Amino acid sequence: MRNKILSIALCTAGMIAVSSCSDYLETSSPSTITSEVAAASLSGCQTTLDGAYTNFHAVLRDQIFANGLFYTLDAAGSDIERHGGEQNVGRLRAETFYNGGNSEILSNFSVETDLGTSDAKTAYSLLYRIISTMNVLINGITEDKMADNNQGAEYKSVLAQAILMRATCYRELIKYYGDVFLIHSSSDGVVPFSSRLDIYDELIEQVNKIKDNAPELTNANKNKFTRQYAYALLGRLAMEAGSYQTYRLDVTPDTRLERHPDYTDINGAAYARSKDYKKYYDTAYDALKWVAENPGTATFDANDYSTFFTEMHAIDGGFASESIFEDENVQNGGENSERPYAIGRPATSSNKYGVCKSYGQCRINPAFYYGIFDPKDKRRDISCVVTGSYLAAKSQRSDLKDYDGKGCCYEVILGFEMKTAADGAGIACGKWDENRQVKPYITAQRRSGINHPYLRLSEIYLALAEASLLKSTVDQTTADQYYNKTHQRAGLGTKSGVTLEDVVDERGFEYAGEGDRRWTLIRTGFIGKKVKAVKELTKKMIDGLKANGYYTFANNNTIGNYIYYKGVDPTSAAMGSQASRVTGPTPDAMLVGGYEPTNDIEAMQFPGWRGQHDWDLYKTYKNGKFPNSNIAIKGLFTNISTTPEGYTQKEWGKKLVEVEESNGFYYEDLFKGWDFKSAPIYLVPLSQNHLIGGFTNGYGFRSTF
Repeated sequence: MRNKILSIALCTAGMIAVSSCSDYLETSSPSTITSEVAAASLSGCQTTLDGAYTNFHAVLRDQIFANGLFYTLDAAGSDIERHGGEQNVGRLRAETFYNGGNSEILSNFSVETDLGTSDAKTAYSLLYRIISTMNVLINGITEDKMADNNQGAEYKSVLAQAILMRATCYRELIKYYGDVFLIHSSSDGVVPFSSRLDIYDELIEQVNKIKDNAPELTNANKNKFTRQYAYALLGRLAMEAGSYQTYRLDVTPDTRLERHPDYTDINGAAYARSKDYKKYYDTAYDALKWVAENPGTATFDANDYSTFFTEMHAIDGGFASESIFEDENVQNGGENSERPYAIGRPATSSNKYGVCKSYGQCRINPAFYYGIFDPKDKRRDISCVVTGSYLAAKSQRSDLKDYDGKGCCYEVILGFEMKTAADGAGIACGKWDENRQVKPYITAQRRSGINHPYLRLSEIYLALAEASLLKSTVDQTTADQYYNKTHQRAGLGTKSGVTLEDVVDERGFEYAGEGDRRWTLIRTGFIGKKVKAVKELTKKMIDGLKANGYYTFANNNTIGNYIYYKGVDPTSAAMGSQASRVTGPTPDAMLVGGYEPTNDIEAMQFPGWRGQHDWDLYKTYKNGKFPNSNIAIKGLFTNISTTPEGYTQKEWGKKLVEVEESNGFYYEDLFKGWDFKSAPIYLVPLSQNHLIGGFTNGYGFRSTF
């Protein structure tokens, strides 16, 4: 039998435990950890903290930053990102604000069945398990221990990291569940829901007190909570405390709230922010400015956006230079590397025959890719990819029919078919691609070892720009300065007089495909405006394709019914003898609206940041060579009426329209049912196991099961 630890039991260090055979968290009660045991010695404190880091890594990887709720909602629920190739009804409803807050859907929605995943329950329980353990540790590190002449500094460091871990877990709970329980020790008993404003206030106060006691950031501890992370977390917490969220009015009275003027209340909930939001942004500004000016060993490559992602792929046992906190994964380390598999560049493959399968849940809205992303922006072709990897034995490419494909994968177009992985589902995220590793692990999927970036300097810069515009006294100079750090690196020059909307849009381009967009739009109040805009643009695109066979966007990019591809060997003399089959960023000369390659070499390089791993460096292939691993593409941003010589025609916009007409995947399902003015119900309901002692769900969710 498994120990079925109820959420309140986790909060109160094991006050309640129920034995069950359900598919729930398999763990012993944290009540076995007492303050006396955990903090009896410095080594005991460190052991407890190390165990909590292991648990935090697990919840990041499996529930809130690579898979689980992140996979279901963050990576697929914005104006930029979509889910990939399947219409899971429960996930789709949660992703699209429960069909605009439809009362019947909300009142019948169940995390046990409708989300199609147990992660909504497991994430909640694991986060509270960590909070419970951190409460024990925090309560056990007394003033006399911190005053010890020999070990006082070490105790302070452990305490600081414990407080930071507790605060980080609460931040994630609020993001997904809204108002939750604020627990300090096992003696608290069962407590009522706390307003998230009260939770934020406590966390901000605690982090502010200990921020300078955390260890300094080095190149070796970017998977730990450091001084730089402490200031950054303080900025994150304060900024989010001052941001728009959907509040239960039975938990947070509207006397504390300022409603967003463009949204109406729904189901006893209001889309609002604290009336004291400027105070919170003042705190965020000071904390974020400190990190920007004191980044420790984190460095920002002002000239090349691809540096960060190149380092994420190249380093095993190390961390990328721009990172402040990375979730570390070890290649074939006995645990899953979920982000490359779940939201990385798709691959349809079998183990031991080339790069392993990657599902690619996070897909990019075609209208965003074509019509909103600036063609001059160097981030576009790193963020968004139109090709994936395919095992030749099951090849979609007729030019490879004479090869059995054992030991290699080939590049294929990601069509708009209603299929998964590299078989369809449209444009994907190219930022995690096992082809880019020095030596991919090919024996089993989900073992790549590519790290997950939880916090990096570019976020500090853009968050600081936001805080500069919303604090008590606007600091336009600082807003412009830090906005332009990422904007200029993308090849877009500099801009003065930036607005909040500029900063929000910049975050979208900087983190496209990374799952940042959904929460950013919700908390800044732009969710309705941006989703409505991309949905309207999608409709224009589909109508144009149906009427004319193509549609041209305002930026001069054109999507047509067809594109054309040709198999090429990038290392051959005909292709200019490129050193690697994995291509670099798009050449600057091709970063213009509606660009059309003039020859096969350009068609192989544009768009950039794709290609295939150099399998032929250490494998032997049928016929003694690795044939035409890559593809050259023509007609991607122009409308070509006849097939170029030597190229194969591929249905592109035509297939997109067919899929839309058959099941509404690209337009109708995009935030289906939302009127763009009702308070967004973006939260996850508490499960029946969490609602004990008379507690109820809000926002229109059911409370009886």
